[in-house]
Amino acid sequence: MLRRVLAVFFVFFIALAFYQCARKGTPTGGPRDVTPPVLLKAEPENMSINFKTQKIRLYFDELVKLKDVQEQLIVSPPLKYQPLLKPQGGASKFIEVTIKDTLLENTTYTLNFGQSIVDNNEENPNPFLTYVFSTGTYIDSLELSGAVKDAFNKAADDFVSVMLYQIDSAYTDSTVYQKPPNYITNTLDSTVVFKLRNLKEGTYALIGLKDAAKDNIFDQKADKIGFVRDTITLPTDSIYLLSLFKEEPDYSIIVPSMVAKNRISFGYYGNGNDIEINTLTQLPDTVSATILKERNKDTLDYWFTPFEMDSIIFTVTNEKLKVQDTFSVKNRKVELDTLLLNLNQRGTLQFDKQLSILSNTPLVKADSSKITLINKDSLNVPYTLVLDSLENKLNVLFELQANESYKMQLLPGTVLDFFDSTNDTLAYAFGTKILSDYGNLQMNVNGDNISYPIIVQLLNEKEEVQREIYAEGPKVFEFNNIDPTNYLVRIIFDENRNKKWDTGSYLKKMQPEKVSYYPGVIEIRANWEKIETFTLKD
Repeated sequence: MLRRVLAVFFVFFIALAFYQCARKGTPTGGPRDVTPPVLLKAEPENMSINFKTQKIRLYFDELVKLKDVQEQLIVSPPLKYQPLLKPQGGASKFIEVTIKDTLLENTTYTLNFGQSIVDNNEENPNPFLTYVFSTGTYIDSLELSGAVKDAFNKAADDFVSVMLYQIDSAYTDSTVYQKPPNYITNTLDSTVVFKLRNLKEGTYALIGLKDAAKDNIFDQKADKIGFVRDTITLPTDSIYLLSLFKEEPDYSIIVPSMVAKNRISFGYYGNGNDIEINTLTQLPDTVSATILKERNKDTLDYWFTPFEMDSIIFTVTNEKLKVQDTFSVKNRKVELDTLLLNLNQRGTLQFDKQLSILSNTPLVKADSSKITLINKDSLNVPYTLVLDSLENKLNVLFELQANESYKMQLLPGTVLDFFDSTNDTLAYAFGTKILSDYGNLQMNVNGDNISYPIIVQLLNEKEEVQREIYAEGPKVFEFNNIDPTNYLVRIIFDENRNKKWDTGSYLKKMQPEKVSYYPGVIEIRANWEKIETFTLKD
C-alpha cells in the first residue's frame, strides 16, 4: 500500500515538473545594470610627477568603450594635437591615450574625459573621470569655480568652454583671437557651473566661449563670449559669473554676387547704415539703378535695369570708418526678379499688428483708389494706404473689429515697381476672432532701484517676441487680446535709450545690457484676465 502511494506521488511530481517546463513565458534578465565602470589602475599612476611618457593606459573592471569623446574630452592646458584614443568603435578593458604633442616643462596637465567612457552593454558612464599628471616635481593644486549664463536667452548654452589666460608680458586683449588658453574646462551638456582645477598661482584673465569651431580661439563672427573685467589672482575664494553674448561683428563687406538678372546682392557684417555703393564702370544712359536693404537681412540689394555686360566694378564705402572696398561682379545666367506681392498676415489678423502688403521688387507708387476693402456685410471699410519705401511695403491702416471677416481686392495697376511692372488682379480674405477667444495679461513690475527705461517683452516658449512695451517710468504693462498659450516675460534695461537690447564688446570691455526673466511660465487661457507681479532684485 505504501509503495503504491509513493508511486502516485512520484508520478504527480513528475507531471508537475513537465507542466512547469512546458509553460510559456518570457524569462526576466534580472535588474538592469546601472553600475558605471570602475577605474582599477592607471599606467603611469594618476597624479604622477616627472611625467615623461607619451602613452597612458586606464584599466577598468569591465568592458568599456568611448562615446562622443571628441566633444567630451577636455585637456588642460590645451594641446595642439588631439590625443589619439583607443579603442575606436570597439570595446576593451582599458583605454589607451597617446599624446602627440611635446609637453611643456613643469606643467600640470588634466585630462577630463567627461562622460565619454561608458560600459559596453548599458552605456553607463564613468562620470567626469580625470587623469592628472605633471611634467615637473609637483602637482599644482589651486582651483577656480563659477557659473555661466546667457546674457539674453533664458537658458545657457551647453558645452561652454571656460578659459584662463595667464597675464604675462606676452598677453594682450587680442590673445584670445590668436592663441589657446593656459587652462580650460567645459560645462559639457549637464550643468552651468564650472570648476578649473590644478591651477598654478598667478594672475589671469577669465573668458567663457561657446566655441563653434572647437579650436579654443575666439571667432567673433561665430562664437559667443563672456568675460570678467577684473584680473583674477590665484589663489582666490571668489566665485565668478560669466554672461555669454554674441558680439555685433566688426564691419566688413561680403563679396557681392549677381543673384538675379536685375539684382546684385551686397551682404555685410556689422552696422550697414553708413554704406555707400557706387559703380566705377560707366553704365549706359538707359540703365537706372536703386539700392534697397533686404527685409530682415544684413544685405543691400543693387537693383538695375538689365543690359548686356560682362561685369560691373563697384566701390563700397563706409565713410564713418573711412573704409573702401572695390569689387568686380561678373555677369551670370540667372533669372529676372519680377514683381510679387504678399500679405504679412494670413487668415486671422492680430489686433496689435497692422496689415501690410509686401513686395519683393522696389515699389515706387501705389494707387489707393484701386483697392477695395469690405467686411462680411459687403460694406466698404475705410482705410488709409501708406507706402513705406524703407521696408518696401504698403501699410493698410484701418480699424479692426472683433468677430469680423474682410475681403480685399487689388485691381491691376494698384502698385508700380522700379521696373514699371504692375500687379494683376489680386484678392485676399482674412478676419478676426471674437474677443472671448483671447486672454489678457496685466504685468506689474516692482523692485528697489529699477533703472528706467525698460522694455517688457512677452515671449512664446521658443523665446520669440510676441508683444513688447517700452516704458520710461513706472506703469502697468497690459498685454490684451493675446492667444491662449504659455508665455515668458523678459525685461531689458535700456541703458542707452535706443529702444532695443544692445550686446557687449570684449575689446571695449563693455558688458551687454542687463536682462531679467520672470521666474516661471505664465499660462493664459481663452477669456482669462490674469494679473502677475514681477519683483526685480538687484
